[in-house]
Amino acid sequence: MSVDIRADSRRLQEVLDDLGGVPPSRILMNPAPGQATEEDAIRLIEQEKILCELVDGVLVEKSMGYAQSVLAIFLARLLDEFAEEHGLGSVSGADGYLRLVPGSLRAPDVAFISWGRLPDDTLPRLIPVPQAAPELVVEVLSDGNTPREMARKRDDYFKAGVLVVWEVDPRSRTVAVHRPDAAPRALASGDVLEAGDILPGFQVAIDRLFGKLDGGPRKRPR
Repeated sequence: MSVDIRADSRRLQEVLDDLGGVPPSRILMNPAPGQATEEDAIRLIEQEKILCELVDGVLVEKSMGYAQSVLAIFLARLLDEFAEEHGLGSVSGADGYLRLVPGSLRAPDVAFISWGRLPDDTLPRLIPVPQAAPELVVEVLSDGNTPREMARKRDDYFKAGVLVVWEVDPRSRTVAVHRPDAAPRALASGDVLEAGDILPGFQVAIDRLFGKLDGGPRKRPR
């Protein structure tokens, strides 16, 4: 039995195009693209520590790096402290899968979801993936992310009910604020990132955020 390598290549290219032009190195081939399930994605993170998103039955490995992780953790800490202080909701990290539509899993680097969007206003402790859409999503861009990939992510988020997406770019040291009903707003040095009605009063200076990338040992005062 012969194998049509060219046909397989065309099918893979169609998959990559549909996913927004992600690099082939980020596509897991077992299970085959189009055949993966939520259980496959959960098994990978739990047993092999491989974080993938599930998109149309395709396992797409998350593109991340050290600087991206530093920024994501910093923002998550600030958001979590603010949300807890004011009793507003829950903040999750990249390994906190969200089922925005049946059969697909997204893993935003940081997400805030208010208590009112969670069943019975409590965390879903006994299920690995909640069927709920956060109000705020943070994506920290890596070299492996493409503009079309991020556009598709935003489309998925907004269709599911996400209100704001922050795209944090370590290379340009900017944050793009996306809303479903408005043009994106770019924030740079000297600006302040705010969460508006989602987390009223939350603020962080852009210079403070990206200042985390310039961190080093600080001398203790004598």
